[in-house]
Amino acid sequence: MISVNDLRTGLTIQLDGEVYSVVEFLHVKPGKGAAFVRTKLRNVISGGVVEKTFRAGERVERAHIETRQMQYLYKSGDEYFFMDNQSYDQISLTEADLGEAPKYLLENMTIGIQFFQGKPIGVDLPTTVNLKVIETEPGFKGDTATGATKPAKLETGITINVPLFIEQDEVVKVDTRTGEYLSRA
Repeated sequence: MISVNDLRTGLTIQLDGEVYSVVEFLHVKPGKGAAFVRTKLRNVISGGVVEKTFRAGERVERAHIETRQMQYLYKSGDEYFFMDNQSYDQISLTEADLGEAPKYLLENMTIGIQFFQGKPIGVDLPTTVNLKVIETEPGFKGDTATGATKPAKLETGITINVPLFIEQDEVVKVDTRTGEYLSRA
């Protein structure tokens, strides 16, 4: 148990049977009445954000989330199989468990999987991934200055907008947070 006075951004707490990450916190000391802590909490599993106010000195339970590095092995149906790099244990996660992650997963890629009380609750993707362009319109010499884009299908099956000079079979760097093209790899 920790005091709400000790809350910090990024800290994970357990509240009403759910696991939350602190997004924002503000200690308020009004001129009249007792102090309180106003927080913005993100549900680690569903991603929803809630605002909650605590009385100063109130105690909440800290949630210990463990992140293990695991290697993506393969997909079978709607299940994705991962292997722990230390113990070689294998687990499977569904598309619902992974959220947006399947768009960026390549076989043998190592990602962080978050566990709470022994159960996988989320994934920690790298900020950028390098993916090969498998289908796009041909580029032309001089198509660099306009800032125009065209759709390109990548090896994982997602389609993103890339500059006109990117051609088929090139490898591009993609931001996993926004799904946008960053540069050639």
